[in-house]
Amino acid sequence: MAETHVLFVEDDDVIREATQLALERDGFAVTAMPDGLSGLEAFRANRPDIALLDVMLPGMDGVSLCRRIRDESAVPVIMLSARADSIDVVLGLEAGADDYVTKPFDGSVLVARIRAVLRRFGHAGGPAAGDAGRAGAPDGGVLVFGELEVDTEGMEVRRGGEPVGLTPTEMRLLLEFSSAPGTVLSRDKLLERVWDYGWGGDTRVVDVHVQRLRTKIGQDRIETVRGFGYKLRG
Repeated sequence: MAETHVLFVEDDDVIREATQLALERDGFAVTAMPDGLSGLEAFRANRPDIALLDVMLPGMDGVSLCRRIRDESAVPVIMLSARADSIDVVLGLEAGADDYVTKPFDGSVLVARIRAVLRRFGHAGGPAAGDAGRAGAPDGGVLVFGELEVDTEGMEVRRGGEPVGLTPTEMRLLLEFSSAPGTVLSRDKLLERVWDYGWGGDTRVVDVHVQRLRTKIGQDRIETVRGFGYKLRG
């Protein structure tokens, strides 16, 4: 089986070299770059399986780099932020990142988060992103919610007959909602089912992705149930 290729963009020499060695010991092939512009060049030249981007980068910051990558590819992106309460976390997620890890991080935590993301995207022997056969997903066919059509076999979404481009994480999130329309799903439950968290996580990841999904399928399609979570309107 081919090695999973990680693009790691980090301007701190010590963190970059130490993390690269740790990832390589866990069997990943790593391309490490010190700034955003070289990171973008490396992404285009190598087409990695996953990108790890520090938020604060010279030349082109990590949020801008994430946005450029997302314009060209649905490859999974994890942002690295020095502050858990920073607005940079939300900005990174809004730019299209799938998850984030706070620095300083333990190597084993980073590897676990990478593997969780890769499983969602169908790498490393995990289920394909939006796999209709996983627990909680519809059994197949086309589900219709007003002008929204969700093809759970072809992994396609249409709104008013027009195709809607979703990232794999957004598709998995929509599958969870469409598998139980009208049922309230808590943020913790969505973290467990969509992000594959076996532990508590930051619910901002859910909130930002729900908002991104709303902009694509209709703001009123997913309802916020205060104090409980979200539900898809049938």
